[in-house]
Amino acid sequence: MQTHFTDADLQKPHLREADRVLRTCVHCGFCNATCPTYQLLGDERDGPRGRIYLMKELLESRDDDDQVTRETQLHLDRCLTCRNCETTCPSGVEYHKLLDIGRAEIERRVGRTPKERALRFGLRQALVEPQRFKALLALGQTFRPLVPGTLRDKLPARPTDPGIRPAPEVHQRQMLILEGCVQPGLSPNTNAATARVLDRLGIGLTPAPQAGCCGAIDYHLNAQQAGRARMRANIDAWWPHIDKAGDAGIEAIVQTASGCGAFVKEYGEMLADDPDYAEKAMRVSELARDLGEILRDEDLAPLAINGERRLAFHCPCTLQHAQRLNGLVEGVLTRLGFALTPVRDAHLCCGSAGTYSVTQPELATRLRDDKLDALEAGEPELIVTANIGCQTHLNGAGRTPVRHWIEIVDEALKPATSNGPRVANSS
Repeated sequence: MQTHFTDADLQKPHLREADRVLRTCVHCGFCNATCPTYQLLGDERDGPRGRIYLMKELLESRDDDDQVTRETQLHLDRCLTCRNCETTCPSGVEYHKLLDIGRAEIERRVGRTPKERALRFGLRQALVEPQRFKALLALGQTFRPLVPGTLRDKLPARPTDPGIRPAPEVHQRQMLILEGCVQPGLSPNTNAATARVLDRLGIGLTPAPQAGCCGAIDYHLNAQQAGRARMRANIDAWWPHIDKAGDAGIEAIVQTASGCGAFVKEYGEMLADDPDYAEKAMRVSELARDLGEILRDEDLAPLAINGERRLAFHCPCTLQHAQRLNGLVEGVLTRLGFALTPVRDAHLCCGSAGTYSVTQPELATRLRDDKLDALEAGEPELIVTANIGCQTHLNGAGRTPVRHWIEIVDEALKPATSNGPRVANSS
């Protein structure tokens, strides 16, 4: 793709990066074949190729160009950032990087309506602080009939009992875990189940309570500096455990939500220009591992589970397209004896996409219903996934129950002899 940036333009880091990404695109259109919104709407501007042209025109134009409109913003907003196009692209176009640049630029030049600003601000304030979110969640559960339908569908009927969480210090092997922002409220059993399964494998999870939201919610709602601030805060919380000499340091930073995992793995890139955090951020990204990666590399015999349930696995976009770990969890579940039903069009997004299911509810609902039809076709008794956003969004339809896959593994564990003291979950 030819670009027409001036020399002065290319002195700006964001335009220089946009130019690099744009020049890798060869206009082939393979991306449209796997784009969920293009398949639903059939509009070139709602597929990756069309959006790339829109962003090219936007970034090459001057600030006073009246062709930059809210219509451009609409088509960029409709993108799920599922990155399916990147998996399909034969030229390796890093579309998500261009999208971050384009969205920030259109936000600066076009702005938002008061209603849109209020919604986005409210989402950022409500979701990113775990204790605040838990309080709001409890309030919503109490007054459930009064909650708007798009939000009511995302409220679990009642809190889940996380059970007992093992004491981490009994093991020599230690890992950190990102507790997350909404997951402790919506599905508190997920990380507790993770701790119990890893405990069986001789791995303890070192607590780092100062770590919070990974930063993705702020960042993808165009509050990019706030997102970077959360990245730095997490690095500060984790660094004392990482920067230990010899064998005393932690082995990995475990992510049980694939959306968080995909984002933390990019800390190194996103803070590469920060002289105080670049090196630390790169080290954090190197240590970040999806839970499936941990179990894949372990001898699973100590788990001795009864994996006899018939499951359908929904592979989140952040696992298969962003982290390129398609088939990872499926392989672990198969090794453990679970029967997995086939899922057609498994590459397509369920419509959750972070806050997309709230900001674009109509498209998100259509995608959700299509995804559930595909997941239920093999008549599973349960659907499992690897991301709290997908789990909550799919469960909102009130059809086949959806849970995190590690909870099902935990429930299938046979009783074991005690391998150390256990304490109540504090999350």
